[in-house]
Amino acid sequence: MTPKFQGVAVNDFFMGMKERNVAGTTEPLQNARVTIAGAGGLGSNIAIALARSGVGHLTIIDFDIIEMSNLNRQQYKVSQVGMPKVVALKQNLLEFNPFIDIEIYQVEITPDNIETLFADCDIVCEAFDNPMAKAMLLDGVTNYYPDKPLVMGNGMAGLHITNEMQTKQQLSNVYICGDGYSKGPEGLMAPRVMVCAGHEANAILRLLTEQPVLAE
Repeated sequence: MTPKFQGVAVNDFFMGMKERNVAGTTEPLQNARVTIAGAGGLGSNIAIALARSGVGHLTIIDFDIIEMSNLNRQQYKVSQVGMPKVVALKQNLLEFNPFIDIEIYQVEITPDNIETLFADCDIVCEAFDNPMAKAMLLDGVTNYYPDKPLVMGNGMAGLHITNEMQTKQQLSNVYICGDGYSKGPEGLMAPRVMVCAGHEANAILRLLTEQPVLAE
């Protein structure tokens, strides 16, 4: 008997979800493994974009819980306030793509656990809001995994012009997305956070499908 999902054969449902994807991307994305460090404004939006696009394996790491102040830009619901972010995000992602494999860790990333937490992924995605945490992850990943791509965010605060957002190559395997200047204390709003998250997600998808991240 053919397994079914929502009354439709599983394979037909899966392929129906991928009907509008770019040709030739379904298989490489389904086999890909991405680890996202942080599940806040950047991380939750990046995770949704990757899940909808068909990345088959996501690992999400964040020690925090959802607060009311997160709801202006992070992809959580009022009913999820008080829940661990990783638990709520996994719940939401599976509603967008039930065929994805999601591993979650409610831990703080430190220099002591970077080697273990990022060992099995193809790409590391940085989605912190703390500059010191960003620097710590950059140092750790480039030390332990110098050949592994690292996609980062820097500068998405305020209500500045979104055209100032760019993706730049910082090192041979490090890409930084954002405007490079705006800082969190001036306020974080959904539109610019989502634009920056889109830059990061698109860079990841291009890397996974062996396309140049930047124009040649």
